[in-house]
Amino acid sequence: MRKVVAVCLVMFCSLLYSVAVYAKDSAPKKKSPTKKSFVSKALYDHLSSLAKEESTTFAKLREGGKKLSFAGAKESSFVGNLRLLSGRVGELYLIREVTGKVYLLSLPEKASALQKGAKGPYANLRAKIKHKMTFFVKTKKTTIAGLEVMFAKLTKPPKRELLDRLFFIAIILLLFLTMVGMGMTLTGNDFAQILRNPKGMIVGPICQFGLLPLIAVGIGYLFGFYKSYPFIFVGMILVCASPGGVTSNLMTYFAKGDVALSVSLTALSTILSLVLTPLLLTLYASNVPSVSIPVGTVFTQILVLVIVPLFVGMLVRNRAEAFALRTEKIFAGIGVFALFFLIVVGVLGNLDKFADTSRYGLKFYLAIFIMTLCGMFFGALFAKLLQLPNQQVRAISLETGLQNSSLAMTIALLLQDRMGDFYSSMFFTSGIFGLWMYIAGFLSIFVYRSLLPVSDEG
Repeated sequence: MRKVVAVCLVMFCSLLYSVAVYAKDSAPKKKSPTKKSFVSKALYDHLSSLAKEESTTFAKLREGGKKLSFAGAKESSFVGNLRLLSGRVGELYLIREVTGKVYLLSLPEKASALQKGAKGPYANLRAKIKHKMTFFVKTKKTTIAGLEVMFAKLTKPPKRELLDRLFFIAIILLLFLTMVGMGMTLTGNDFAQILRNPKGMIVGPICQFGLLPLIAVGIGYLFGFYKSYPFIFVGMILVCASPGGVTSNLMTYFAKGDVALSVSLTALSTILSLVLTPLLLTLYASNVPSVSIPVGTVFTQILVLVIVPLFVGMLVRNRAEAFALRTEKIFAGIGVFALFFLIVVGVLGNLDKFADTSRYGLKFYLAIFIMTLCGMFFGALFAKLLQLPNQQVRAISLETGLQNSSLAMTIALLLQDRMGDFYSSMFFTSGIFGLWMYIAGFLSIFVYRSLLPVSDEG
């Protein structure tokens, strides 16, 4: 055991030294943003701050857009998202083009034109928030209350992108079915692990909700995301404060770890996430500049998307065990497919983010990968120091490093507008974590063979 611990410590110290040197000297320098993107982001931030105050400027912008004439303006179209800023003195709709440019939306004089069933391009406008759409507009630059802004007037109803439509339907359905499937694999015997194997069931949650979020905070500070890109920092905490998922169970099976312990830990962490995920987000991210954590919303989303379907699945297992056993592999496949679907479709829908190398450059990808590896390393080290058998150490290591990124991506997507995540950084960070954790998981399986041997390996 001493040999294993010594080798692990040497490897970790070498890794930490390399990271520190890279973060200090070799990281690509942050590029100066173009004037267009800087002005748009600065405008978005400024309007967000005005929305929280009783600002006359906010009201003047809203009312001024209604009276603006677009005579002679040319019609154009672009792909973007509709955003809504709700303030003490009213609401202001924005359109964010995929390039980052922000337009204030000129609204009709009559509020009824925005209602569902109304005629015209503004009908049912609020329901179109969060969707990626093609906008057909006339634009005009003007100055109101000393602020130079670009207004847009809809000429046709926005057309929702097909990929975005499929994504939103699938993301809720697949996550729900995944959690139902997880619940259908659980019995009272799984929770009895707490009594039969109390040490493993205690160490697991400590590593998942204690060590991993701390690692995310440390790496976030080390790489400078806390100040430079706060929503990347929050995204790292979000995915590390999420519970385990089917991926950790699958990887534990391939790694010949303690699958029963892995499944039990996943179930326990899922239930604990109802309280611990919003709590950890508040603890580590509430003081991040320009970030406000909607704790109640996070709690509600986890309750609806995770806890309810989990107990539905457990109820099905209790009432129709034969059906649950027959469909167990199908639902496990749905869980794996759901993660890949979210990542692939999310990447295809956010290809513009890969071009933003100042934000998502080598430093970003390296930080996410190191975060995953450190989670598994510390999980294994902590469990080994407590003298758990190697099969359980493997399970706890994977449960610590591999989280339910599907849940993190869903929460990020549903929260980004309310939190002001202009670049969808929380969603993108969770998605990249989902990709890296598979690579890190398979790498760890080969490492386990020499550092954490088990008797049934050839």
